[in-house]
Amino acid sequence: MSVAKEIERRRTFGIVSHPDAGKTTLTEKLLLFGGAIQVAGAVKSNKIKKHATSDFMEIEKQRGISVATSVMAFNYRDRKVNILDTPGHKDFAEDTYRTLTAVDSAIVVIDVAKGVEMQTEKLVEVCRMRETPMIVFINKLDREGKDGFDLLDEIEEKLKLKACPLSWPIGMGQRFQGVYNIYKKELVLFKQHSKHADEEDAIVISDVNDPILDEKVGEAAAAELREEIEVVHEVYPDFDQEAYLRGELNPVFFGSAVNNFGVKELLDCFVEIAPSPLPRETDLRKVEPSDPKFTGFIFKIHANIDPKHRDRIAFLRICSGVFKRNTNYFHVRNEKKIKFSNPTSFMAERKEVIDEAYPGDIVGLYDTGNFKIGDGLTEGEKLHFKGIPSFSPEQFRYVDNADPMKSKQLAKGISQLMDEGVAQLFTRQDTGRKIIGTVGALQFEVIQYRLKNEYGATCSYEPINLHKACWVQCDHAAALKEFIARRKRDIAYDKDGNLVFLAESAWTLKMAQDNHPEVEFFFNSDMV
Repeated sequence: MSVAKEIERRRTFGIVSHPDAGKTTLTEKLLLFGGAIQVAGAVKSNKIKKHATSDFMEIEKQRGISVATSVMAFNYRDRKVNILDTPGHKDFAEDTYRTLTAVDSAIVVIDVAKGVEMQTEKLVEVCRMRETPMIVFINKLDREGKDGFDLLDEIEEKLKLKACPLSWPIGMGQRFQGVYNIYKKELVLFKQHSKHADEEDAIVISDVNDPILDEKVGEAAAAELREEIEVVHEVYPDFDQEAYLRGELNPVFFGSAVNNFGVKELLDCFVEIAPSPLPRETDLRKVEPSDPKFTGFIFKIHANIDPKHRDRIAFLRICSGVFKRNTNYFHVRNEKKIKFSNPTSFMAERKEVIDEAYPGDIVGLYDTGNFKIGDGLTEGEKLHFKGIPSFSPEQFRYVDNADPMKSKQLAKGISQLMDEGVAQLFTRQDTGRKIIGTVGALQFEVIQYRLKNEYGATCSYEPINLHKACWVQCDHAAALKEFIARRKRDIAYDKDGNLVFLAESAWTLKMAQDNHPEVEFFFNSDMV
């Protein structure tokens, strides 16, 4: 198959939502349809000891939330589908924001009972800023929830999306009978806990006035559906694929992921309309997927993906050309050649070595500490990919060694976990004490858990009252020296040796800025 055809058949997307909207469950059902897994796991159940395939870190299994982005691939209808399942919890938003730089489209999952929630708003805002095409999946139709039109209003008002329903529910909760697939003009009847919505379950109804509708769902439900479909056609725009690809129109599907219902309709439409790999901006030029030379960037690093082997994997999004095993590629930041003998593709924790990969694919590279998030790999061109965010921490704690016999393990563990980009490490200039800064409080718990279970090291935390960590830069050596001397107790260094100002309050920060006008303050380490 030609490179152009390989690119065209790729679909790389992220699934985003507020926690508990059913995002990980939807991921599993998509994998079931793709034949990638045979049995779905339960994310958190006392009765069922299996766990969601995509939540492979031990702490996720215990808590039932996704705290790391999972990468999974499968083939479906001659398409190669790459799913990036992201954490929904706000404390892990930074990981999700970075992951969204590696996708070409997104599926937004909304709970029918709760409607649009805060974390969904934030994540959709990031997608909208990038003009990422989005499809909305309204989940849990087997439960009582909000009216369909009220949900569409919320989607348009809160998420500022242009809703275009491509399926419509027949009832809800106890009255839920199925969905009418507007896109394909088919009636799909609900069967609880069916493994697959089989092809024969779909009844072609080109006209909702067809009497077969009354026969299948009852006269009252049929009348209600006809009325609602009429409103949909009058109020909402017809589907326009070009508008969707520009991020200006958002298809909406209804279903129940846990019952595997409405998922096939979503997937069938997705592989048909979603974009193949899109161009990526760099500091020099726009990289097109069709460019003959290989380029890619690291958007995530995961230490101890398999604790038994102490492996550290960097996730590479391929942007152009063909990535080949055992080929020398140029590491742009380090300015050195590097080759990979066992690049891997993923099915959650299952990995397999690949010989080549194409634009849109996500490849795992075993890493001994060469990579940082945002690093570029090319065939020699010095490209820096744009738009990979890094955030100033909002919560801080001193980290202390709780077991002096395990100092080495603690140092190694903290160093590797910081490389993943979920937290930042600062060392105070005056005392040498280590401070961990995170975007959310739950990350402290995750770090503590992973240090103990993956590195055999234990740490304790001590509260510290800080408002912001700001990276500082100054072109005038004398002014910088004076700033450091006067602000000695507020000065620290990050893991890479960059100078950081630890502001105790907003007032302290403003005073420092006013008193030292020649010093520049940044809230993003990438700016330094």
